[in-house]
Amino acid sequence: MKSSPSFWSVFDFATKEQQLAELDKLIESPDFWDDPTAAQKTSKTAASLRNDVEDWRSFRQRIHDGLELAALEDESLREELESEINKIEAELDKRSFAAMLSGPYDEEDAILAIHAGAGGTDSQDWAEMLQRMYLRWAEQRGFQTEILDTTEGEEAGIKSVTIAINGRYAYGYLRSEKGVHRLVRLSPFDAAHRRHTSFALVEILPQVATDNPEVPIDPADLKIDVYRSSGAGGQNVQKNSTAIRITHIPSGIVVTCQNERSQTQNRESAMKVLRARLFEIQQAKKDEEIAVLKGDYTKAEWGSQIRSYVLHPYQLVKDHRTEFEVGNSQSVLDGGLDSLMEAYLRQGG
Repeated sequence: MKSSPSFWSVFDFATKEQQLAELDKLIESPDFWDDPTAAQKTSKTAASLRNDVEDWRSFRQRIHDGLELAALEDESLREELESEINKIEAELDKRSFAAMLSGPYDEEDAILAIHAGAGGTDSQDWAEMLQRMYLRWAEQRGFQTEILDTTEGEEAGIKSVTIAINGRYAYGYLRSEKGVHRLVRLSPFDAAHRRHTSFALVEILPQVATDNPEVPIDPADLKIDVYRSSGAGGQNVQKNSTAIRITHIPSGIVVTCQNERSQTQNRESAMKVLRARLFEIQQAKKDEEIAVLKGDYTKAEWGSQIRSYVLHPYQLVKDHRTEFEVGNSQSVLDGGLDSLMEAYLRQGG
């Protein structure tokens, strides 16, 4: 078992510890809370940094303990040592990958939106299958999820859904999922049980802080409508007007939220999504400008799928960007997305 210097340099302990020490000194200063907004931001940065340093320090100690155990050359400890080595190597591989998630928003929470495409009821059912897949994936990772808005399908499934996914590196992992997803199966909605192809669009947005200077929102630019939440009927249908529709007049972006019990909560959730969408537009413009300057700009079109999920006549999930394949489609639909995500991100996605 070896700990390579190049690996440990990915996480520079000296630099991180120095940054943490400087922030702790700043936090202890008597005038630290004079600017509450800046203080909260600094405290959040320090907490994240402290978590990083302590976590990696603990892992490094675990490796050190394993090496000391191996140095004893005690045959009775062989089985225990081999088990620990396997666990450490698996953890090392995961941490090596996580270290590649170094984008400016990779550590942040995410907003995931799914929209049914062409294909009628089949595509709406497919959109709901994707919703289940991502909720299961988030649950397996210990992430928190909150469905902010849903539009039900006429016969089955959903037309669209917006979900907040909160957890460290949620956006970093999920950005691999942005694009069109295609399903090939025998349709349960076709009386002749023929094979159908369905499409759904997945959007991934980072949750942007309210005070982010890159996303200024003038209240005068907002048109806010309040209406009654829609539902399938029964006691859960809202009798009061709690659903929120926010229109950002300059951009024409419309955001709705109706899944919370209070108008205030729905408004906060809708503003969270609006801020993320405005940020995405700004980033897309920057990326397009850079691509044009480099001479490799290609307009993103709705129709080209990033991944295909085949349930008939064989089982296969294939990512068309990496050519990575998984032979068990059901395991992927049950939330087993990590190998597909990692293949994309390791390729530099």
